[in-house]
Amino acid sequence: MIRVKDAYIGFTTLLEAYNQFSKASHLGIQEPCFMDESSSFGEGGFRGIYSHIGKHCSIGNSVKIHPQVYIGDRVKIGDNTIVHSGAKICSDTVIGSNCEIHPGVVIGADGFGFAPQPDGTYKAIPQIGNVIIEDCVSIGSNTTIDCATMGSTVIKKGVKIDNLVQIAHNVIIGENTVIASQTGISGSTEIGKNCVIAGQVGIAGHLKIADNTTLGAKTGIIKSIKNTGQTVFGYIGIDMKNFLKSYSIFKNLDDLENRLRELEKKP
Repeated sequence: MIRVKDAYIGFTTLLEAYNQFSKASHLGIQEPCFMDESSSFGEGGFRGIYSHIGKHCSIGNSVKIHPQVYIGDRVKIGDNTIVHSGAKICSDTVIGSNCEIHPGVVIGADGFGFAPQPDGTYKAIPQIGNVIIEDCVSIGSNTTIDCATMGSTVIKKGVKIDNLVQIAHNVIIGENTVIASQTGISGSTEIGKNCVIAGQVGIAGHLKIADNTTLGAKTGIIKSIKNTGQTVFGYIGIDMKNFLKSYSIFKNLDDLENRLRELEKKP
């Protein structure tokens, strides 16, 4: 038996050690794969079969690019980052050190920008910005992070994103925020640091969410949250205490209606 102050953290440390050991064989270059001659790839890394690295890319040391990864032009990736099979990193993306990009992630695809025309059609707005992902970020499978219309979509240091999350153009996610599966964040919204966003949350565009905010599952946010440390729940999202008070009433509406009808019958 090994005694530790925190069993969960201790168990995590053991799993990290095992994980590093199990991945030690991922070194060198598998063929066929492609890297443009204008790009650089650091020491101690891995390039899997059928991976593609475009022009003028800068890849750091001990980076692992797994099979069938696509990396566009002018991409920068810091040391010790892992990009798993099938991920797509579009041109001009910047990714920091010690990040992990899981299978099927798409970073830097066009944001959802269309201008309505007089005839009722929509004209695509060119998306000429990029995505910046800082150090120690984890991005779950099949998550999409759109490039900015202009400027940058920014995922700050320590952010952890689950599978199947949509982050739109020009969004900023603050440090150490965690986001669960099937959340959608609309364009130009700013999320503070140390926030917790549960599954299937929907956040409208151009909003600001204060630091240390917790959003319960399936919460809908249509206006900014200005006060730090709030827990918000429900659709449309209101303060959690107010929601629970209201819920204690409307869950009993059927009984209250019957009692009211009985009272109305009395002379």
